[in-house]
Amino acid sequence: MEAFWGTLKCEMYHLNSYHTFEELEKAIDAYIYFYTNKRIQAKLNGLSPKEYRTKAV
Repeated sequence: MEAFWGTLKCEMYHLNSYHTFEELEKAIDAYIYFYTNKRIQAKLNGLSPKEYRTKAV
């Protein structure tokens, strides 16, 4: 979990400015969706984490 939050802060939070809490909340939600559903990992044979878990079942 610590690695995820560190990555989120480096890739999303520190690179942008947010004027309202709602903007920040939407950006975090979008990043979490990307991180779980779209982010391809070489160590998962080129699949996203969700795809990898789905194929494991």
